[in-house]
Amino acid sequence: MTTELNTIAFKAYTHPKHRFQNLYGLLSSDRLYQSWGQLNKQAAPGIDGVTINDYQQSLPENIKRLSEQLKQKCYRANDIKRIFIPKSNGKQRPLGLPTVDDKLVQQSVSQILQSIWEQDFLVNSYGYRPNKSAHQAVHSLSLNLQFKGYGYVVEADIKGFFDNLDHGWLLRMLKQRIDDKALLKLISQWLKARIKSPEGVFEKPASGSPQGGIISPVLANIYLHYALDLWFEKKVKPRMRGRAMMIRYADDFVCAFQFAHDAERFYGVLAKRLKKFNLDIAPEKTSLMTFSRFKPGKSRHFVFLGFEFYWGIDVKGKRRLRRCTAAKKQKAMMSEYYQWIKAKRSIKLREWLPQLKRKLTGFRNYFGLPDNSRSLSRLYNYVLHSLYKWLNRRSGRRSYNWSSFKKMLEYFQIESPKVSSRNVIVDWY
Repeated sequence: MTTELNTIAFKAYTHPKHRFQNLYGLLSSDRLYQSWGQLNKQAAPGIDGVTINDYQQSLPENIKRLSEQLKQKCYRANDIKRIFIPKSNGKQRPLGLPTVDDKLVQQSVSQILQSIWEQDFLVNSYGYRPNKSAHQAVHSLSLNLQFKGYGYVVEADIKGFFDNLDHGWLLRMLKQRIDDKALLKLISQWLKARIKSPEGVFEKPASGSPQGGIISPVLANIYLHYALDLWFEKKVKPRMRGRAMMIRYADDFVCAFQFAHDAERFYGVLAKRLKKFNLDIAPEKTSLMTFSRFKPGKSRHFVFLGFEFYWGIDVKGKRRLRRCTAAKKQKAMMSEYYQWIKAKRSIKLREWLPQLKRKLTGFRNYFGLPDNSRSLSRLYNYVLHSLYKWLNRRSGRRSYNWSSFKKMLEYFQIESPKVSSRNVIVDWY
């Protein structure tokens, strides 16, 4: 962070109730240039069709113009372009694409908000935070369940969180730390910006913060920090008879309890607590279960961040927490690879096999955790058999036998994925 942001972070850390003023004044041309360096240069264009490359052609002029608009307080948020991307469950995820101007200013404001609230966020929040990752959340959950004696789990997911985030509540939460009307008005502009659907219909949202906006992740964390994290830490845990913990990644969270009565009490009030902030739990992704080492087997399992957790027996006959790629995720990825290979089979191999290698590497980088080697091998073998099948159906004759097929894999350096053994810092609860 810059000196200014470090100063803000130190003040926020040493004065937990301090409300910051004149934050809007930090949105200078220097801040915008720094934000430019942090933008994803491959991002899709917004509603005006201006790409990152187009914007870069006149970067100094664009930064100067945007800086002057902010200084004179005549900057106005642009409309948002909505697109839909497919999800593994067959549904579609809505994304909102801001213009490059909005991305630059959102990135600057996001850094300011993050420097303040990073001092307030609890250690059990892992999503969209610097030096925090999904792997850390998975490791922390695994080791706490293995060694801390939790016997009951509440897995939960918030239904359409980014679409239902309440603007009024969010602004009240932001005012806990911000006493700057200009900055709050700027954030409010992004929340209320019109959204253009793929059919060309404009809609002004009454709630929510579009996924795809740079400012949305930090706003989501701030919202759930007050609505969920602090409530669990300050109100729920002191009322429990035994140990209790929560690990949250964005709007996906898991709570574990030592005693059944505590888990039942929490499960009974969770929906009411979220409803207070105009949020609802997703019934199909929320449940209370006994999750004990004394009842091993996949019949009692839950899914968190794409991993399926269950109790098993190791080679020494001891009960041990296991994790593997969630069955639905594994099946969806196999189907995706199969259809992708089928569609690419007639194209020259040098044009798409490096891309297949990158896809497999990306899957390995996320799911290649200890205990998950079987899931990785199953997917890899399926991909190879699909590749072998469709390459041999490109014409009336077979293109490969297994010997030549293996040589082709070696040439393109497509290797069997291996699990990672790197150490991850774990938080204990």
